[in-house]
Amino acid sequence: MPSTHSDAPPASSKSADSPQSVSILGSRHWYDFVQPCLDSASILASLVMVKFAARGHVDDASFAMGLIAVIVFFLSSQLTGLQRGDRRACTDSEIIRVLATWTMTILVLGVIAFATRYGQYFARSVILSWCVLCPAMIGLSRMCLRIVQFGLLRRGVGVRRVAIAGCNTLGHQTHSNIESDSSLGLQFAGFYDDRNLTRDAQANDDASDEGDSGELNSTTTEPATNLQGDLNDLIAAARSGEVETVLVTLPMRAEKRIRYLLDELSDSTASVYIVPDFFVFELLHARWTQVGGLPAVSVTESPMFGIDGVAKRAADLIIATAGLLAISVPMLAIASAVKLTSPGPVFFRQRRYGLDGQEIRVWKFRSMTTCDDGAVVKQATANDARITPLGAILRKTSLDELPQLFNVIEGSMSLVGPRPHASAHNEQYRGLIRGYMMRHKVKPGITGLAQVNGCRGETETVDKMEQRIHFDHQYIRSWSLSLDIRILFRTLLVVWKQPEAY
Repeated sequence: MPSTHSDAPPASSKSADSPQSVSILGSRHWYDFVQPCLDSASILASLVMVKFAARGHVDDASFAMGLIAVIVFFLSSQLTGLQRGDRRACTDSEIIRVLATWTMTILVLGVIAFATRYGQYFARSVILSWCVLCPAMIGLSRMCLRIVQFGLLRRGVGVRRVAIAGCNTLGHQTHSNIESDSSLGLQFAGFYDDRNLTRDAQANDDASDEGDSGELNSTTTEPATNLQGDLNDLIAAARSGEVETVLVTLPMRAEKRIRYLLDELSDSTASVYIVPDFFVFELLHARWTQVGGLPAVSVTESPMFGIDGVAKRAADLIIATAGLLAISVPMLAIASAVKLTSPGPVFFRQRRYGLDGQEIRVWKFRSMTTCDDGAVVKQATANDARITPLGAILRKTSLDELPQLFNVIEGSMSLVGPRPHASAHNEQYRGLIRGYMMRHKVKPGITGLAQVNGCRGETETVDKMEQRIHFDHQYIRSWSLSLDIRILFRTLLVVWKQPEAY
């Protein structure tokens, strides 16, 4: 049996593999005051602009409606996570939250207007113009504020001096992230560690199994650059105010040292963060959560939760429905050709694993003379005798996958996601490839990141399947609607040029 391989993220991976959280600059920052003010100003200003353009003046009813909209917007933003989210989150995620928050605001205002007959003061043209202009102004104001914020941080305004406790691999990766991202607002002050960093890595690895004894070293293969002193020197620097933030990157097994450091740093005003060495685990879209008030981090989780899941489902329904309407005639032609050119059914439905490993039935145009769906399913190979002449064309151009639009509409599949494998293949590879079943934390897709990167056709070796799983995990870690759109466009470009497809 082939050996299993870890698909854990390398130590150089950044936020895509890290738990989602707010910026280390903290919530008590000028940004957290200015941003709500700009959102409020955008709501009021957009209403004033459309009202003035339509009537030439702004009445008291408009100001009252604007103030109500501001209140409803900020209440809705708590549900969508717009105000509680990371201000360094990706742009498309913030746009989705702005649109969702504004949509909820308009719906609530509509109910209020209907109940109080307040809508008579506003023409439909004014309402429609406001619905379009307001979210555009909110998005523009947020973009401008980010530009100003990042510009100030690059010039050293509002930065905090940060020290790292632990001169190990994780500590050096944390330092690299700080140096490569000026928007963090952190100025590196140096490493602090009280262990002998000249010992070789093998000695450290051997010692790591002995617990957190006084002789234990921090496991490291990194050079001791920027080492400013030991942990006692760090405590003194924090108490004197030379260091404003401390990032503890000591290994989780070093509980005694971490407890000592936290106890001593409590006698200072420094902000202290523990950076867990999660690189020893396979992280799949990890994020912080709570269990009965206790903080926890998910190691394996789906990115399609909350408003992101709603947005992906809405996009699937809209695009899949439009696609079916557009290609209904070609699909009828293909169905007729399948029926006329070879005996057997037009469609082939095969058992495969869907979201969370639940069994689904995937639709395809039949392209073979057999319909294998048992405990053993033989993969298609080059010059496979089971493939019909028409089936060869359909498989080469991926037209046999078109009926899966029905799966998308019914909700068992998505347009983009890990390609579903036959249930027999899942059972075969889950014992050979570590983390294989983690790909089922999202709905399977008609196309995916693996397919647009050349992973199509027969997987006659475990290495080829591992490559597919690598791309599937990468997709889940870095998912966004913009990534889905890029994959869809790349699919159109590469589907005709894949020699591996047969």
